[in-house]
Parts: sequence; structure tokens; C-alpha cells
Amino acid sequence: MQNPLLAQFATPFDTAPFNKIKTEDYLPAIKASIDEAKLEIEAIKNEEQPSFENTIEALDRSGKKLGIISSIFFNLNSAETSPELQKLAREISPLLTQHSNDILLDQVLFQKVASVFDSQENLDLTPEQKTLLEKTFKSFVRNGAKLGPEQGETLRKIDQELAQLSLKFGENVLEETNKYVHFETEESAIEGLPEGIKEAASQIAEEKGKPGQWAFTLDYPSYIPALTYAKNRDLRKLLFLAYNTKCSKGDELDNQQIIKDILNLKEKRAQLLGYKNHAEFILEERMAKSPDEVTQFSESLLAKAKPKAEKEIEELSKFAKDLDGITELQKWDFAYYSELLKKEKYAIDDELLKPYFQLEKVISGVFQTAQKLYGLEFIPNSEIPVYHPDVLAYEVKDREGKHLAVFYADYFPRAGKRNGAWMTSYQGQSERDGVEKRPHISIVCNFTKPTKTKPSLLTFNEVTTLFHEFGHALHGMVAKTKYESISGTSVYWDFVELPSQIFENWCYEKECLDLFAEHYETGEKIPSDLIEKIKKAANFQQGYQTVRQISFGLLDMAFHSTKAQEITDIPEFERGIMKRTDLLPPVQGTLMATSFSHIFQGGYSAGYYSYKWAEVLDADAFELFQEKGVFDQETAASFQKNILSAGGSEHPSILYKRFRGREPKQDALLKRAGLVSKT
Repeated sequence: MQNPLLAQFATPFDTAPFNKIKTEDYLPAIKASIDEAKLEIEAIKNEEQPSFENTIEALDRSGKKLGIISSIFFNLNSAETSPELQKLAREISPLLTQHSNDILLDQVLFQKVASVFDSQENLDLTPEQKTLLEKTFKSFVRNGAKLGPEQGETLRKIDQELAQLSLKFGENVLEETNKYVHFETEESAIEGLPEGIKEAASQIAEEKGKPGQWAFTLDYPSYIPALTYAKNRDLRKLLFLAYNTKCSKGDELDNQQIIKDILNLKEKRAQLLGYKNHAEFILEERMAKSPDEVTQFSESLLAKAKPKAEKEIEELSKFAKDLDGITELQKWDFAYYSELLKKEKYAIDDELLKPYFQLEKVISGVFQTAQKLYGLEFIPNSEIPVYHPDVLAYEVKDREGKHLAVFYADYFPRAGKRNGAWMTSYQGQSERDGVEKRPHISIVCNFTKPTKTKPSLLTFNEVTTLFHEFGHALHGMVAKTKYESISGTSVYWDFVELPSQIFENWCYEKECLDLFAEHYETGEKIPSDLIEKIKKAANFQQGYQTVRQISFGLLDMAFHSTKAQEITDIPEFERGIMKRTDLLPPVQGTLMATSFSHIFQGGYSAGYYSYKWAEVLDADAFELFQEKGVFDQETAASFQKNILSAGGSEHPSILYKRFRGREPKQDALLKRAGLVSKT
């Protein structure tokens, strides 16, 4: 029987045949598609006279089958993994790294790319073609094309090791998360937890063979509510310590040496390519051009946020002392007393809001928001194969009723899924000879599961998370460029968060909330006074949250701009960086770095500042929607054309100015966060 990954996908819209793929299919399919991609590369090298079409365009089109198969594999390794898939990842990853190096270190191929690059003044290229040419040339140079043979071999070894280490880092975090469970036998120990959370904890205990008890894990829907609502301070402390000591206990899952090895290899790689450190290498391809620019940006925000944050902690400490006699507020107290203080100040809390945010209705609201802004229609399609029964699949149509994309959504935690929320794609968008290949986009989340008596009811934070990931998905779904490598989310990393973060803003608007926020039992629309409270509470502890986010970015930048040999003690290094931004007493033994997957497993190394950078863009951009109307068609059409559909076809500053009519300003973010007066 033919390997389903290598056969023509006999599925709607050529979607991945998840129902036919077996674990043993991946390796032979990867190897066969690498061989096919090599033939495509050889054909490019055999062209006598290199041109934009036969070299640059051909390179963009090469390896498409390999790209789709590896996307399927690695997406499942994040969302539905198993020991077998993880073992396979350690085997497949070096093959892909080697293949990539074979292309980027091929001197014959590079000379052809360089020949086209050097003659670009004589070519009649569109802005998008110029961008593709520059990106292609730079990708060769930045991956060692100008190195000698010996240095090239060193680079290959470094890339192989880095690929394995990042996989191992993520596997350790997932295993440490999955193995932890804490049981409580007395209901008095879980006082304060809302009924829905108690029921979920009871359900977890039952699934783990201890009916009649309550179980807590380190998955977000279990961990976060426990820290937010449990009156039992010892329980909060226990879970906090378990969560914040992940992969730092000196056992086989400890990631400290892996971090040192990753940092050492990244530095060696950067220096081999002529850069001082990894941060300088990364930031060459960002809107923020250097570590200094990132530091100045972060410090300017920190100067405005920290005084406000210190006042917020002072207020919270007094509140906890007056309420419960807490003499020193600890990190495991923060969420609990914050929630109580928010309720006292704004007469609002998550338990009051959750009945209005039934998952199915929020999904409908997200779809309706996309429909009102961009004319999109989401049609459930049960014929599209999925990789788990929880996954939903849709066909997406544009305002003319034409096929636009395939959209997958995977909402609930399970053992084979890493924590957090993310958007990814199984097939990118491109156009060739008038024929367009439309994208297959997926979002993966870890939301509160339904219980026996209640549907999945989201916290407001989960609602904004769904809108955030859907914003990324829109960036992929409405992509309209010619070349896949600059389509959709293939943009500068400090620009990629603009479409996601701007979409969160609609969650605070009455016109949007009225579309979907209905009480799951009564059908009553969310009252206007509650919407007003949501808006007023939006600035609650924004000083603290801003400082916290900046601290993560500063830690990331410090890791990737400090000499690797100077980072001998990970806990000591982390404490040294975080002490300026730590507003609560440090907790001995806790460590963030060992589970900081964004920078040691994902793509955010020397780039975590991007979240704050993009917040400046999103606040500034949304201000235009507020001026014109949050569903204003002209503004939405401009945002779609200049930001969402344009992908990385031109420099982000050009695209942004085309939408906004000017450079972005910090003012809107500072006002929104309450860090400066709105008057």
C-alpha cells in the first residue's frame, strides 16, 4: 500500500490525510521528499544562465512536498505527541537540518543566487520580487554560504546539535508538566474554588483513578484557577513551587545544562558568521535593529511602568494584610488577592463573567467579528480529516463566496499536547501562473474543558487568548502574495504579533461582545454595566503586567547578548537580571529559564521583546478603528490589504505606514495601559 503522505491527498482541498497516516509513514516520506527536493535543487543548479525565474522563484517553489510533510509531523509533535513521535523527531530533525545546510552551503547554488542579486538593477522586479530576492540572498549569507569548507562543516555540526537540544528541552518540559499531579482528599482544603473548578478537579481525580478526591495538574486550566481562587495558602504555595521549578531539580529532566549548551552553540554560530552574539545576528532581521535599540525601548517603557507597578503592589499588600493579616505578600498570593481586590474595586471577577463566555458562543463571536470586518464565512466540514476527535475543521470562504482557506481548531488540554496556545499552518499560500494555492491554518489552545454538568466556560483571559490566536490565523488565512516564503505570518518577528494583538481589542468593545456574550443558561445578553466594568478593569494592575512582560524580554536579551562562558550558574544569572523588575520577594529554588520554551524551543530567542514592541503597533493601529468605528469597512479593508494580506512582501515599516499614514507612536499604548493620562 502506498505511503499516504506521498500519495495524492484524496481529501477535501488536499488537506492532510490524518485518518490514514501511521507513525511508521513519516520517516520514509521525509526521506523520499528530501530526495525529490534535491532533484529540484539540481535542476536549478543546471540552469546555464541564472535568472530571477529559474533561480529565485524556483527556489521558493522547491521542497513543497517536504514542507507539507514536515509541517504535519512537527505540528503533531506539539499538539498530539507520543514517545514514538518524540523518538522519531530526534531522528527526523537531523535529516531536515542536514538538507537545509546542503542547500544553504552549496557554493554553486549560492553563486547563481548572488549573480541574480548583483544584477537586480537591470531586472524589472516588483516590490514583492525584490523582497524575495533580498530574503533569499540573505538567508544564504546568514546561514554560512560565504564560509569556507571547514567552517561550513562546523556550522553543520552546530545546527544539528541545536536542533536536538531544542527538541530535548521541549520534551523535558512536557514530561515534567504531565507527570505532576496533586490530590486533595478534604473539601475544606479547596475552599474558595468555584463549583465549576471543583468539578473539573474532581473529574481529573476520577480519570486518574481516585474518585471522591480533587486533583490539580500543571496544565493552565487546572493550575491558574487554583492560584486565583484557592483560599488555602499552602495549596497555592505547593502548586506555585511545582510550576516554577519545572526542569530545574537536578534530575534527568533538568534543562540547565541544555540551556548552557544552547547558548554556547548559538554564540559560536553567530561568531562564525561574523556577529558579536546571537542577539545581534537575530536583530539584523527585525524592526528593532540592535540589542541597544531593544534595551532603549524596554527601558523607556519600564521607566513609565515601574512606579505604577510599585504602587499597585503596595496597594495589594495592604489589602492582603487588612483582609487576612498577610505580613509579606508572596508570589503565590498575587493572583488570589488580585482577583479579590479587582472584585472589590470593580464589582467584577471571572466567575461573574464566565457564564457569558461559553466556548461555542465565543467561537461564533470570533467568526462573526471576522465576517463583519473582512467578510469571511466559516463552514464546518466533517469530511476534512482531523488528528484528534477534539479538533474541529472548517472551510473558509471570502465575501464573494470563493474558497479562501481551511481552518482547524484544537481547544482542550491533553497529555500529548504542550501547554500554551499557538497558531500554525499545514500549507502556506502561494500563486503560480494564475493558479492559487490556499492555506491550511490551525490554532491550538488549552482551555477549560466541559464537565459533566457545565459546558466549557471561558475566563475573560481565555477569551482574549482565543481572539489573539485567531488574529494570527487571519494573517495566514487572508494571505495574498505570490511567494509562499513571504506569505502570511512570514514577516519580521517583531511585526508578527500585530495582527494577533490588535484582534484582542475587539473583546472590550460592546459592538463585538453583543454578538456572542450570552448567559449559557438564560440566553441573556451580557449587561452593558458588565461591559463597562470589563473596560474599567482593563487597566487593573497594568503597571505590574507591563513590568512582568518587560522582565521576560530583558532576561531573553541578556541570555543571548551575554558571553556564554560567563553564564555558569543559571539561577544566579536569572536572579541578577530579574532583581530590577522583581516586585515581590524572590522565591528560593524557583527558575523561569528551565521552562522558558518560547526562547529555548520556539522561535522567540532574542525576540521576546516583540510582544511589547507589537503592542505599540496594535494600540496605535486600533486607535484608528476607534476613531472611524470598530467595524468601519474602509479601515478594515485597508488593514486587510496592507497588513494581513501583504505578509512579508515589503518591509513592515512601509506596510504599517501605508495603513496608518504615519510612523507608529507609543502614546496609544501608554494611554491604554493607564501609564499616562488619557486627557
